[in-house]
Amino acid sequence: MCHSDGDVISVVILAGGQSRRLGQDKVVADFGGEPLLRRVIRRAVAGIGGDDSDGKVEVVVAVSDAARTAALPLAPAHRIAVDRFPGGGALGGIYSGLEAAGAGWALVVACDLPFLSPTLLGYLAGRRREGVDAVVPVIDGRPEPTHALYSRRCLPAIRARLAAGQLKAAGFLEDVAVRYLDEAELRRYDPQLLSFFNINYPGDLARARELAG
Repeated sequence: MCHSDGDVISVVILAGGQSRRLGQDKVVADFGGEPLLRRVIRRAVAGIGGDDSDGKVEVVVAVSDAARTAALPLAPAHRIAVDRFPGGGALGGIYSGLEAAGAGWALVVACDLPFLSPTLLGYLAGRRREGVDAVVPVIDGRPEPTHALYSRRCLPAIRARLAAGQLKAAGFLEDVAVRYLDEAELRRYDPQLLSFFNINYPGDLARARELAG
């Protein structure tokens, strides 16, 4: 796929974590009869107006190492991006996934967000503008870098941070042009902000299943 800044958006899923706090690999945890990763991919693709069953939207899954890919419930069309900066955490995953993506923009989301709102993600995608490099939600005064939209123009700024060992995921936002979305704006599309509910502990998974049920 050619690199362009047109309407095409790739989807990047960050799946590099070890899920130690959960006690099981969160990407394969059953959620509503499907692995959590597949649910997240499906909802993310729907957010940019696609259907994950047809393979037309490019999906890149960023992982910490190649050995991890064997455990992932992926479709043949899904692509893997192995971390270019081992130990780089979420920032390394954002860089590796964005670099591997073919489109000019990528929707980047963590693999543990079961309630991603396609409506909200569609709104994020619609906030791209000339002169904007990233569209980032802000919750409780903090940016949400693993639920955001990035242009490939962010790559040099992210790479510089990684090379300097500055691994805070949102740190590079100081170095690019960002359109921030505040809570009032977000709640118009996701009133309870469930899109940002993530699963780290067994209690989170139980609560999420309860909410979904």
